[in-house]
Amino acid sequence: MDEATGMMMKNLIFILLFLFAGCKTEQINFDGDAAFNILQQQCDFGPRNPGSKGYLECKKFLISSLHASADTVFTQNFSYTELYEHNTFELENIIAQFVVESDKHILLGAHWDTRPWADYDPNPTNRTTPILGANDGASGVAVLLELAKMFSVNRPPVNITIILFDGEDMGVHNNNESFARGSQHFAQNLPISKPDYGIIIDMIGDKNLTIPIERKSYRVAPDLVNELWQMAEKLNLSAFQNRLGNEIYDDHVPLWEFARIPAIDLIDINYPNQRINYWHTLNDLPENCSPESLKQVGTLLINYIHSLEK
Repeated sequence: MDEATGMMMKNLIFILLFLFAGCKTEQINFDGDAAFNILQQQCDFGPRNPGSKGYLECKKFLISSLHASADTVFTQNFSYTELYEHNTFELENIIAQFVVESDKHILLGAHWDTRPWADYDPNPTNRTTPILGANDGASGVAVLLELAKMFSVNRPPVNITIILFDGEDMGVHNNNESFARGSQHFAQNLPISKPDYGIIIDMIGDKNLTIPIERKSYRVAPDLVNELWQMAEKLNLSAFQNRLGNEIYDDHVPLWEFARIPAIDLIDINYPNQRINYWHTLNDLPENCSPESLKQVGTLLINYIHSLEK
């Protein structure tokens, strides 16, 4: 082979490698409208606070939906006496798994229950009324259920466990441990092999979605945070802001404290912004949520999961 032919062969190999790499990094689309439809379906059951009719009907819907997609689906039962009215409830974490034979294991989680009391509602007469929880409850679940559908068609390259935590929103303020009861029970009684790390999504349907870096997440899993936010920038996902936000007690905290599972939280606590509040009020409605916001979070997660194939 002469020098010119050798140079041509090298150039050809470089072009083929470039084209192959380009194919492997092509963005995977996530259907925000389909996820929003799942959000609406949950809200159609009404409030899903434990013990309510909406709770029982939605539980059947969630389990059935996951059975249609996942390799394995089961529930983890526990009881909890809440501190607001001192009622005891039988609760259930809903767990779905994909590709359990893989050595690499990632947990994706959201809570499916909704708050029994609109205790931050501007109208005092509403403050004992259950909220609908379109954003605080249905949004994270909607993205995870749509991801599950995608995983059933295009199998993830690693073991994925999706957990819909119960009893997250039954707490009293200024008592962190009264919240996130489902993740506490899960972390103290692991029913599966220990995941390598976890990603929790909560309140990610806000029309004005802004997701800074939650501080506890960065302390526990800085490499994962940096990887996700860098990918969000490459994917032009403007909701993800590369700055530190508040420290928030959410389902990611018990995963680390009780099971040493490094977990991060994707959350926009300012719903809809710093001046107006829909969180824990009767204004937490589907019309205050957006398919585009669900799309941004779903796009990041599906592209991140499939990037692990490399």
